Amino acid sequence: MLDRRRFLTLTGGAAVGALASGCGLSVRRQLVLEPPRRFARVHVSPDRIIRTVVGLRPFRPSGFVVRADKLDTRTLIHNYGHGGGGMTMSWGTAHLAVEHALDTGERTCAVIGCGGVGLATARLLQRRGFTVTIYAKDLPPNTTSNIAGAQWAPAESYDRDHRTPAFAAQFERAARLSHREYQNLPGDTYGIRWLENYVVSDTPPEGAQGSTQNIQDLYPDVHDLRPGEHPFGGRYVRRFTTMLIEPPIYLAAMMRDFQLAGGRVVVRELADLRAIAALPEPVVINCTGLGAKALLGDDELMPIKGQLSVLLPQPEIDYITLTNDLYMFPRRDGILLGGTHERGVWTLDPNLEAQTRIVAGHQQFFARMR
Repeated sequence: MLDRRRFLTLTGGAAVGALASGCGLSVRRQLVLEPPRRFARVHVSPDRIIRTVVGLRPFRPSGFVVRADKLDTRTLIHNYGHGGGGMTMSWGTAHLAVEHALDTGERTCAVIGCGGVGLATARLLQRRGFTVTIYAKDLPPNTTSNIAGAQWAPAESYDRDHRTPAFAAQFERAARLSHREYQNLPGDTYGIRWLENYVVSDTPPEGAQGSTQNIQDLYPDVHDLRPGEHPFGGRYVRRFTTMLIEPPIYLAAMMRDFQLAGGRVVVRELADLRAIAALPEPVVINCTGLGAKALLGDDELMPIKGQLSVLLPQPEIDYITLTNDLYMFPRRDGILLGGTHERGVWTLDPNLEAQTRIVAGHQQFFARMR
């Protein structure tokens, strides 16, 4: 038997609270507070830049294309035009494309393109029992997907004034399918992790995060923070959590999975529809991104040039910031600073003026951190 003093020592405040309640006594409760969230500051300066990379987002104002056409005796299925949401939407539009492939009754398929969309499509085909060959002029790490910032957020996927109800429903379904597929992939193996985002602005946020696309539930842990709840200089700060995908790790893992599952890769540029019609596979899925403009004569398809300045890695940075069209993503291979959206620009040459603006903007932003 324990004596009363030892009993109170072992059980602490819970026992005191229970006894006091039983006796009708008033007891001040002790609050247990979580330690404050700590934010390491990003060190931004031109001499910390280790590389600058440029990519062209394959954008269509009316949104991505997923449809099936006949090409001689073959079925040609299109899966392209994702804009800045290629990595984000890749698994979802792959599901839509594979549904068209299943309708053919065939089980041998070619995929054109080896970026995020092509690899996700190829892997889903394999999971559905297809024998798959990838044809591509470039392989990772030399694809546009390797240059993507690759936060899970379907940004720059279409223009709102071009959106139809049918496309909105298709987009929502694809986003939900893609979001779920990424959660099935082991994080360290595929370079995927959940990170807090902080949207910092001098104007209040409009509506729920993702509400304009009807996917607000795919942005968990959304909070509009008060000034004392964050270290950033803006008047309004919204926090939400998303997945960040690291393309160098992710694409290499996807390529490995494809080949281990028996997939074949042929490095070849298919310049026109005649070259596609000459392929031996009865079903061909076109995941060529911006290449579809020349391949198919899609006049709506255009580039949106994006540029990233990559700083030396800082493993202690565990959050994402978005402010005034600038964004910072922390990856193992460096801190990504971005904020360019040059519509209709085809050149892959770095824009030095844009680089100066992005670096200076982030310098000012992190200098204001408390």
